[in-house]
Amino acid sequence: MARFHPLRVAAVDRLTDDSVTLTFDVPPPLREEYAFTPGQHLAVRRFVDGTEIRRTYSICSPAPLPGAQGEPRTLRVGVRLVEDGAFSTYAFKEVAVGDELEVMTPAGRFTLDPAPGRYAAVVGGSGITPVLSIVTTLLEREPRADFCLIRSDRTAASTMFLEEVADLKDRWPDRFQLVTVLSREEQQAGLDSGRLDEERLAGLLPALLPVAEIEAWFLCGPFGLVQSAERTLRGLDVPRRRIHQEIFHVDDGGAPVAPATPAPAHSTVTATLDGRSGTWPVLDGESLLETVLRNRADAPYACKGGVCGTCRAFRVSGEVRMDRNFALEPEETEAGYVLACQSHPATDTVELDFDR
Repeated sequence: MARFHPLRVAAVDRLTDDSVTLTFDVPPPLREEYAFTPGQHLAVRRFVDGTEIRRTYSICSPAPLPGAQGEPRTLRVGVRLVEDGAFSTYAFKEVAVGDELEVMTPAGRFTLDPAPGRYAAVVGGSGITPVLSIVTTLLEREPRADFCLIRSDRTAASTMFLEEVADLKDRWPDRFQLVTVLSREEQQAGLDSGRLDEERLAGLLPALLPVAEIEAWFLCGPFGLVQSAERTLRGLDVPRRRIHQEIFHVDDGGAPVAPATPAPAHSTVTATLDGRSGTWPVLDGESLLETVLRNRADAPYACKGGVCGTCRAFRVSGEVRMDRNFALEPEETEAGYVLACQSHPATDTVELDFDR
């Protein structure tokens, strides 16, 4: 089970005019709990006037080696300032070294266990954050692997982790390929400026690398970019199992919503959480997560938008309707997993297991 613990802020480093990294100290008794796989994220919470605010930020540092010697002593996340963002504004303007923040143990399945092969990523903006952890860990641990990173940013000044990515190119010039596209600024060398839409990606990807030989593709960033990249890869006959995606920003105008279906007049949800089960009535319009939270404050969640996957649960019985799903792979939904924050009962009874 994911749990929150207070962690001390060890460093606050400015990346760009609108982004920072926060580094947390992990005390020895908690290091095993905070062991992570490259690509995972942390949920951070604070309370404002009695209201709980949670946000999810990807870990950007390389994962330590497995085992006791590899337990993380620090955790570093990237935070981009969002207009009127309740947490990002606080992190950007107020958080200081020595502060304590409540941080959830790592979660997420947008991950890569280092193995030989060729890998690639298409990222936009802050989507570089988990991929930086993935590619650094891979290159450090597996000498028979290489990685191609295609990144899109507005301008050079707004590019997060510019120096860290350049360092990867210096350390592994033969195993790390970097392609940068700026949408609002011309470059002296490299690709022309402009957005990485589906048409452009369809011409660019086969010219850069042997698409069919890539073991896994990692797509991360705004909804539009990730969807364009996925459609491009599917059009190039890349199997779905090789495409991994994580959405960072969802435009409500372009995000699909499942069609509404009549809900039962009276429904109950039974949920197993941390080995304990309970059954409760679902109030009109509630998601299953909201029902569980009314009775179990320790139910796992972070974004409540169907993006992070923290509230993933196994559907033991009954049927549900999910409004949106940006976090679960098709094989997960086929196996019976749902996002509790987006799920509504479609039968009189539903049983979920958060422990599986």
